[in-house]
Parts: sequence; structure tokens; C-alpha cells
Amino acid sequence: MDREINLDTMSAEYVDVLKELGNIGAGNAMTALAQMLNCKVDMKVPQVRLLEFKDVGALIGGEEQIMAGIYLAVEGDITGSIMFLLGKDSARHLVTKLMGMALEGDAFGEMEMSALMEIGNIITGAYLNSLATITNLKIFPSVPSLCVDMAGAILSVPAIEFGTLGDKILLIQSQFMDEIELDGYFIMVPDIDSYSKILSSLGMA
Repeated sequence: MDREINLDTMSAEYVDVLKELGNIGAGNAMTALAQMLNCKVDMKVPQVRLLEFKDVGALIGGEEQIMAGIYLAVEGDITGSIMFLLGKDSARHLVTKLMGMALEGDAFGEMEMSALMEIGNIITGAYLNSLATITNLKIFPSVPSLCVDMAGAILSVPAIEFGTLGDKILLIQSQFMDEIELDGYFIMVPDIDSYSKILSSLGMA
């Protein structure tokens, strides 16, 4: 019988497993990004934290920072949502690489937003695919939505849903480099039953 998971008292062993899943997912996502951009992308070891949602804004550089956020819901054997956040300068750099041309002006136009959506789609898809492969669980992502706004506004989307899910989220900070160093953040918000299913699939619950 599954042990009930309480995120406030989750053992260090459980947290280590979630961190390792985060590491593998982020690594696969960066590999997919390198293939998409057709260039070498180096990645530092991701920083994985289980933390309260209210602390996320400060950790990613402040809620007033302009960021690009790709958000999608997750269904199947586990439910919840995943978000990939990228600072505006990092987003502009990746879009420039993908489109092979410098961006004009400060705002993202329709073409740039489309390119950014594709980047987010590839990155989140690779992350979820690796999670599905490791756990042998069926994971079905929704159509992603993209927003370029202040971090606080972007985070309000999962925060509304998050009220029904629990107290803690899994935040994965991935620093990766091609010509410049970029910071990306995965925010994984499974519901509480999904934590149990993930750990059960690995023989830990």
C-alpha cells in the first residue's frame, strides 16, 4: 500500500530522488535545445529545490523581472503543471540563434513569439519525456501557453491552481551556456497524489 506523502515532512531520501529526476529531465531538455539550435550547449549541474511557492519569485531574481514563461498542464498517470521560465535577455538570445537574425526593437513580435513557443515546447517536451521514460508513467502535456511579462504576473497562473495542490513545488534552476550564460527555471507542480505515484513507480512508496 502506498505511503501517504507529506511534502512538509518528506524524507531526505525522497527529496534526493526528486532532485535526481529533475537533473535528468533538465539534462535531456538542454540536449534537445542543442539539437534544435544546432550548436553545443554546456550545462552546469542544475540546482534542484523543493520550496514553498511564495519563495519562488525572490529565488529567480525578483517578481518585477521581465521573463518569458511557457506553461502547460500535465495529465495521464500524474496530474499537475509544468512551467519553464527564462529571463528576457536569455529568451532574446535563443530566439536570435533559432531565427538566425538579430531582433529589432525591445518587444517580441508574432514571429519571435512563435519561435519562443517552439523553444519552450521542445524544452518542456524533452523534460516530460525523460520523466515518463524513467518512471514508466503515461504523461500527456496540454498545448502550451506563452507569456512575456513580469515574473510575478507569470507565476500567478500556476499560483491560482497551486492553492489546491499543496505547499511545496519542485524548482529546477538550469544554467546553460553557448556564447553566453543563460538561466532557465523549470517549475514542476504535481498534485500530492502524483508525488506518491512517481515514488511508487521507482519502488520507493
